[in-house]
This record gives sequence, C-alpha cells and structure tokens, in this order.
Amino acid sequence: MRRKNKAVFDEWRILGFTLKCALMKFLIGVRILTMQDNQALIQRLSASMEMLNVRIARLASAMHVPLDDPQAVAALMATDRIPAVAVERRKTSVDLARVHISSDRRHAHEREELRGLLVLRYHMETSSLNENGWVVTSEAMAQAEEHLLRHGFKPGADGLRLDGFFNVA
Repeated sequence: MRRKNKAVFDEWRILGFTLKCALMKFLIGVRILTMQDNQALIQRLSASMEMLNVRIARLASAMHVPLDDPQAVAALMATDRIPAVAVERRKTSVDLARVHISSDRRHAHEREELRGLLVLRYHMETSSLNENGWVVTSEAMAQAEEHLLRHGFKPGADGLRLDGFFNVA
C-alpha cells in the first residue's frame, strides 16, 4: 500500500512539476508578447507625439513665442480667443485670388492653433499616462523628443523639457 501511495505521490509530483513548467513557459510567452505589444504602442504613440511636437515647435518659432519660458506660455494661454467672422467677405471661388487675409488675422489664427495643439498634447500625455502607464508614456515621449532633435530643433523648442517633466521629487 505504501508503494502504491508513493507511486501516486510521485505521479502527482511529476504532473505538478510539468504543469509548473508549462505555466512558466506560458507566462514568459505572455511577457514577451506584452513587451512586443508595448514596443508597437510606444512606436505609434511616439509618432503621434512627434508630429504634434513638430507643428508646435514650428508655430512657436514662426510666432517668436519662447515655449521654454513658463510666463510666455501662460501669456499665450491667457489671451482671448479671436472673434468669429460675422460677415464672410469671400463670395465665390473665382474671387479667391482677390481675398487678402491681414497678417493680424493670420497671426491670431496661428495663435489659436498653437494654443489648441498645446492643449491637445497635454490631453494626449495625460490619457497615455492613465491608459498605458508611466513606462510606455515616458519612452514614447523620449523617442519623440529624440526625433525632434534629429530634425534640427533645439531642446525644448516644443515647450516640453523631459528632464524636468520626468523628475518627480
């Protein structure tokens, strides 16, 4: 009887070891897939952030708005919205050649676009942190910043300084 119990015990032990090995292989496979999924997510998020940051940097440069200065950003965000056009001066597509938009109006539109893009970027970063976590978001933002530097922009040209952004005291 003892031998039979020992044999059953040995079979259970071998089965347990086999299940444990299978579970470990499964978990390792899941971790590898998760890492690959994260890399794909990081690439997509980084590409989106890069396009947004490039447009922000170009607008800020054209408008001479130093986004690395917190007071300048606060002043930009505090300005009033441009009023809606009450009467459209454009009559037909034939008259488009004669339509002239004043530089003040164009500047106001660019300021509105810059403000909107800054808000959009903040929303993207916040959403990414909430949905994807710290690691994915910080890696995507770092890659986007690297690409921006490779395009010839100065660090912080888009108003985002990663060294200060990720240093949490």
